[in-house]
Amino acid sequence: MAALLTLSACAGDGGSPASTDSADGEKGSAALIIAQGGLGDESYNDLAYKGFQQGLTDNGLEGSVIESDDVVGQGEQVLRRAGDAGVGLVIDLEYSHAEILPKVAADYPDTDWVLVNAEAAGDNVASVLFQEQEGSYLAGALAAMQTVNTSDPKINPDKVIGFIGGTQAAGIDKFTVGYIQGAHDVDPDVKVLTAYSNDFGDPTKGQQLAQSMFEQGADIVYSVAGGTGTGVIQAAKDANRYAIGVDSDQDGLAPGNVLTSMLKHTDVAMETVLKDYAEGSFPGGETLQLGLKEDGVGLTAFQYTKDAIGQATIDKIADLKQQIIDGKIQVWNVVEQGYPDFYSGQ
Repeated sequence: MAALLTLSACAGDGGSPASTDSADGEKGSAALIIAQGGLGDESYNDLAYKGFQQGLTDNGLEGSVIESDDVVGQGEQVLRRAGDAGVGLVIDLEYSHAEILPKVAADYPDTDWVLVNAEAAGDNVASVLFQEQEGSYLAGALAAMQTVNTSDPKINPDKVIGFIGGTQAAGIDKFTVGYIQGAHDVDPDVKVLTAYSNDFGDPTKGQQLAQSMFEQGADIVYSVAGGTGTGVIQAAKDANRYAIGVDSDQDGLAPGNVLTSMLKHTDVAMETVLKDYAEGSFPGGETLQLGLKEDGVGLTAFQYTKDAIGQATIDKIADLKQQIIDGKIQVWNVVEQGYPDFYSGQ
């Protein structure tokens, strides 16, 4: 297990390394468990890590980062390693730990635990859920409107767009289904290709899948696959088509070829949780919900693509966003509602 785990310390001031006290639930320290894809994914993990560092600095805490070569298969061992470290707070970015975290947390009652992207029960456990389906709805609506904008040289005559997920699971298919719903609400005739890379850290696989979609007529591909998504962006650049980024603002990775990014503010979530913990108001037993209304998800400001998109489409996206916030549009949530008739999960 020692060979599988990399335990690195980061100081609250962002400078010299800070040691983690292994005494009984050291209240001045926190640990962050990195999810599939690892650090360097330029997406979910990196953005969360940025917020974790900022939260440590803002609250005078010391922190450690835990990475595993097999964070899913070795889930319980990873969690227990975090508990044994004796830190006061453990934040887990890996959604697949939802079933095992409550059991582990019960064995470490002096430690506070946070699970991101899934819910876990326990008096010393808080959960953070993002309403990714809401932001993905806007991404799908934008893609459906742009795929018929043939005045854009990156757009072909076919009404085809694509989606690539890192793995087939409800947590990823929240994005998938929201994207499809948004596209079909705008234009039921738009075809949405779907594929799964089964890997969150393989840019080559992402590039191959995206190239295949572009060859099938797609001109826009949305990737929800961590570091694998950088390959999708490269494929869009090579084919002079569009990718849609995810989690962090990836628009600048290929300016003009990333139509937008569906932002998921994991950095803000990290800062909020660390602040609550430091102030002694840890929300144990509660679930923090972050959607469009809370500015937890959303699209970028189209820095490099606003001219290609056009103001009329940008205004329409803003209107759809407000309708979701006001409850006039209900976006399907796979985690809570199962799969809809328009997408079976296949």
